[in-house]
Amino acid sequence: MTDNVDREQPLVSHLLELRTRLIRMVSGILLLFVVLSPFSNPIYTALAKPLTRYMPAQSSMIAIDVLSPFLTPLKFTLILAVFITVPWTLYQIWAFVAPGLYQREKRLVLPVLLSSTLLFYCGMAFAYFGIMPIFFAFITSTAPEGVAVMTDINRYLDFVMMMFFAFGVAFEVPVATVILALTGVLTPEAMAAKRSYIIVGAFIIGMLLMPDVVSQTLLAIPMWMLFEAGIYISRLLLRRRQEGQAAEAGSAER
Repeated sequence: MTDNVDREQPLVSHLLELRTRLIRMVSGILLLFVVLSPFSNPIYTALAKPLTRYMPAQSSMIAIDVLSPFLTPLKFTLILAVFITVPWTLYQIWAFVAPGLYQREKRLVLPVLLSSTLLFYCGMAFAYFGIMPIFFAFITSTAPEGVAVMTDINRYLDFVMMMFFAFGVAFEVPVATVILALTGVLTPEAMAAKRSYIIVGAFIIGMLLMPDVVSQTLLAIPMWMLFEAGIYISRLLLRRRQEGQAAEAGSAER
């Protein structure tokens, strides 16, 4: 009877800790959403800038659904709150998981979390500042004569979120490459030998995630470049590991 109670105590304490962390994660998102919601319209206007700056003077964005002018900016504000609070969310997950990890696992997981979060933000920023202006400038310039470019605000939001997610995930390629190298699953040389398959795979992923050839190419090329960067970083880290192991072996012999 006492053994059963002892087993239940850690489980109950873990569940209570998990509930506390989940409440903190959701509370952080909702608090930021409440703070940002009064500015939802200016925030959406900033999101639409890459398109509206290239639209003809007589054109404007439209709202097809009755509630779109009200709900769409709020929807994006909530999504933005989720994106901004990712570090807070990851901290809560880390605080829950870290006590059960070994020191070696902590040294591996923490840099991966930090670098993957930073790279995801970089991917979104690259999509907004680098890709979207080029993409929308091309799309609006190719409209046939007599066709007014008038995009629905809800469909525009869905398309932009897809681009943000696609480029955010694409920028995680160096992290995946480094993990494969450090864990010994694949060596940098083996990954470099499969470069042609990676390039084809990048274009296939672009075809699956992006609706047109221009955005597919603009996604595939950065993925390829990031793969090459991941191989280079993997070689540096493995070289440092080998040098550190050699130094430890030399000091042990002395």
